[in-house]
Amino acid sequence: MIPNHARENRETNEVALLTPTYGRDLELCTLLCESVDRHVSSFSKHYLLVPDQDVPLFSRFESERRIVLPASQFLPTWLRPLPSIFQRKRRQFWWSFRAKPASGWHVQQILKIAATITLPHQRFCVLDSDVVFFRDFDLSRFEYPGRIPLLTVPNAVTSTQVRHARWVETSHELLGLPTPPLPASDFIGHIIFWDQETTRAMASKIEAVTGLDWIEALCRVREFSEYMLYGYFAQNDAEFAARHTPTSRTGCVSYWDSPRLDETELNRLLGSADQHDFAFSATSFSGTPVPIIRAAIEERRTLLAPRATARERAALC
Repeated sequence: MIPNHARENRETNEVALLTPTYGRDLELCTLLCESVDRHVSSFSKHYLLVPDQDVPLFSRFESERRIVLPASQFLPTWLRPLPSIFQRKRRQFWWSFRAKPASGWHVQQILKIAATITLPHQRFCVLDSDVVFFRDFDLSRFEYPGRIPLLTVPNAVTSTQVRHARWVETSHELLGLPTPPLPASDFIGHIIFWDQETTRAMASKIEAVTGLDWIEALCRVREFSEYMLYGYFAQNDAEFAARHTPTSRTGCVSYWDSPRLDETELNRLLGSADQHDFAFSATSFSGTPVPIIRAAIEERRTLLAPRATARERAALC
């Protein structure tokens, strides 16, 4: 029998999965959870971070390795959800006397950072709720204290990408770094690995530079990207850079555009996956119907399934 302290150390060193989500993404999150249970191995826990009022919607996903946690567990008391009558396009907002209202998208980014700082794990894999796995993915090689991938795409952010360029600027302002000229590196993807100590150091750096609690600093800036912040911090600190290995791949075939994909387009995109790809994501705002995604993934999974040899088929008869 494994001693309790050894089991606890094992869980701490294993990678934990983080997925911030909400009610409108319930169908997508269902597909994600099913695919994680089917294809992802060697992780300790899968945490779903949801607005408090959505906890009952997601409670059916709870299991020995999956836990649903309310947003309020990670947010300060001064940041409160606005009543539903103030929602715009059914989107939740949070208010405070310290900054302008924060959207659900901002709060999801804050939750990723806060959960990584707070939960009892050294390593995290952040999965958007629109990710679905179609091939087995073993996380054991990313356990602490080994290195983890740092998605880095050099010269990807140009002056034509106004929003991304602003995120580059605010990341450097918050971290007290000189803003680089464009084109600049991008660190945004659908499957991202974070180290807890790096994330805690990043939050401390933001507080030292701004003189504010890191959550308040982000709420005041508003235009920020959690992945840009982490990427630029890890890249510019020698101690924490040594914990990461830069990579240009995430193993996820991604569709970021807004027009929805039809069945033919989706199958064509999945057909572009190579032997190193294990997941797919059509961003939720694309509006690609979940039944189409489910059918395409099942077809892809069937194509990838190992074919039985003649001797194996005979043995089954």
